[in-house]
Formats: sequence, C-alpha cells, structure tokens
Amino acid sequence: MADKTKKKTWDATSLPDLGGRTAVVTGANSGIGLTAADALARSGAHVVFAVRDLERGRAAAATVTGSTEVRRLDLADLASVREFANAWQGRPLDLLINNAGVMMLPQQRTADGFEMQFGTNHLGHFALTNLLLPYVTDRVVTLSSGAHRWSGARIRFEDLNWTSDYHPNRAYAQSKLANLLFTLELQRRLTESGSPVRALAAHPGYAATNLQSHAGSPVMRAFMRIGNRVFAQDDKAGALPTLYAATQDLPGASYVGPDGLGEMRGAPTLVGRTTAASDAEVARRLWTVSEELTGVSSPLGAMDRVAAER
Repeated sequence: MADKTKKKTWDATSLPDLGGRTAVVTGANSGIGLTAADALARSGAHVVFAVRDLERGRAAAATVTGSTEVRRLDLADLASVREFANAWQGRPLDLLINNAGVMMLPQQRTADGFEMQFGTNHLGHFALTNLLLPYVTDRVVTLSSGAHRWSGARIRFEDLNWTSDYHPNRAYAQSKLANLLFTLELQRRLTESGSPVRALAAHPGYAATNLQSHAGSPVMRAFMRIGNRVFAQDDKAGALPTLYAATQDLPGASYVGPDGLGEMRGAPTLVGRTTAASDAEVARRLWTVSEELTGVSSPLGAMDRVAAER
C-alpha cells in the first residue's frame, strides 16, 4: 500500500498559476531554456523567447503550449543587447531568466572583443539585466554551474579576456563563478535600494543538452556524449532548479540546484557555493569592471522612478 503521507517531489506540475505574468528566457530555443519556457507558458505566463536565431526561436516557440513571442538577442554583441532592451518600451517584466550560455569553446571573441564565454555568459547578461531592471517586478534568475567549483576557478582581473594562456575549461569556470558573484552583488544593491526585486541563481546539475556539443576538443565532446547517455538527467529535470528559483518564495541571492549526490541530479533544493563565490568584495570589484567593459551602469534610481509612475 502506498504511503500517502510521503511528500510529492517538486516538479513542473508544482508550478503556481502564472497567469498575467511575463517572463523573458534567454536561449529559449533549445535545451533547458526551451523546457523552462514551455513549463512557464503552460502555467499561464507570457514567455518571450530571447534568441540569437529568430528562425530557430520561432520553430521552438511553435512547440510550446501557451502565450509566446520571439525576439532577437545576441548576448555576444552589446549592440544587440541594447536593441533588445530599447525595444521593451516600458512593459512590466515579472521574470528575467538569464539562461543562455556557451561552454568550453575554442578561443573566440565576441563582437566587442571579449573572450566569448566571459562575454556571453556574464557580460551579455550583466548588460541585459541592468538595461531591463527598471521594468522587472519580481526576480532575476541567472544560470550558473557546478563548474564554479572547479579547481583554480577564479576571476582573473589581470586578464579577464584571456589574451594569453587560454584554457577553455578555466575560462568557462570563470564565467560561471562570475554568474554567482553577479547575483550576489545584484541582490546587495537591490536590498540597499529598498527594491522588492530578488536576484537568484540556479544550476541544472548534469543535464543532457546540446551545450556540451560545442566543446572545442573532440575528445571532450566524445566524453560528454558518453556522460550524457550514462549519467545525465534529461533537460526536463535539468530545468527544475530554474523553475524553482523563478517561482518559489526564496530569499534573495539563493542558489538552487539538484539535491542528489554531488548535485548532479535530483529534485531542486537550496545548495551551497564556494568561498570564492561568496566573496562580497570580489563581487563588487567584478561589478565595477563589468560596468566599465559594457558601458552599462546600475539603474536602481530609474527603477524607483518607474515604480512611482505605475
């Protein structure tokens, strides 16, 4: 006889009614982003697919049940980020989910000359968030990774863009550490300004998505294909920490991941982070440098004005 007192595992069916709410999901055309977008739309939210390739984005949105629209956003090009934000035109935005990312690429540069992983995973989302923040009403969720724990992971202030001694794994780890430090400092600034908006982070554990297929090394790609088949959870399970962070009543700066061994798989729960990812001084320094690199500053004063006009 089944134990009726056993608590149900949290999954996408546990989402609240999101009717009347608007969410932007970056990289929503595939993988975890698409799965999260679909779950949010099925729960009543209007979901904006913020994608680099409009054709792929429209094809993905067509598979989703619910209210969607597709807008172009290339996080590796700050002009595209500004264009996306400028087109928002004052609409309230309940949820901003910074999901898109690249992983362990051969050395490449963004349109603005940044190392591709740092430029896309961190700087692009840093600029997007600050440009949209005056319209955000509830929370910002940024995707990090267990890679922030990798040995030697740190913010290389002396060479953030890896102009020398490039290593794809270390560059990826830096970008994921930057995501957590960004969330920490964003929440500090929101709290200091008296804003009710919350900044949270999430990671999917080991989820089988197409992100791993872009690794530069053929050996690494082969290793990841095997890992995806043997160890990984699917993208539906991988999206649960994102959805949990986006909809549950959690403290600002919370970090959500799977509850299983090594945080590789399992139900979403609050998880810890490294000492490096909790360093408030480094977080402030990274924020200042990110403002200088992107030319985008904190708009919290503007947020107060927009709120007063509503």
